[in-house]
Amino acid sequence: MQGLLDFLTGLAFVLIVMVLFSVRRAHIRVEYSVSWLGAAVALLALSRLPGVLNRLAAALDIGSPPLALLTVAGCLFLLVLFRLSVIISNLKDANIALVQRVAILEFHLKSLHEKIEAHS
Repeated sequence: MQGLLDFLTGLAFVLIVMVLFSVRRAHIRVEYSVSWLGAAVALLALSRLPGVLNRLAAALDIGSPPLALLTVAGCLFLLVLFRLSVIISNLKDANIALVQRVAILEFHLKSLHEKIEAHS
């Protein structure tokens, strides 16, 4: 059990460091890094606080505290991925609308250019 908890602690530290370096180098925006940092801190806290982990396992009616930790971690990361999927979907819709607006503007610009050439 302790080996798994130590591994998850190390994983949480690696995730925190990766997110902080990515924010520093502008590979990820701050507002998106908050959910990753929150999930990593929750994983770190649960892997280092055995009393909380035991109570969580009892509340979830799971016999093994490490299994409860993995279940909670999986749920946290699924929530982060769902949030990012929603953001990507919104960005795709905004991108489509922007492309349509540019196409309309190009059409109007071409029409105006043709009218100017016809009057010349």
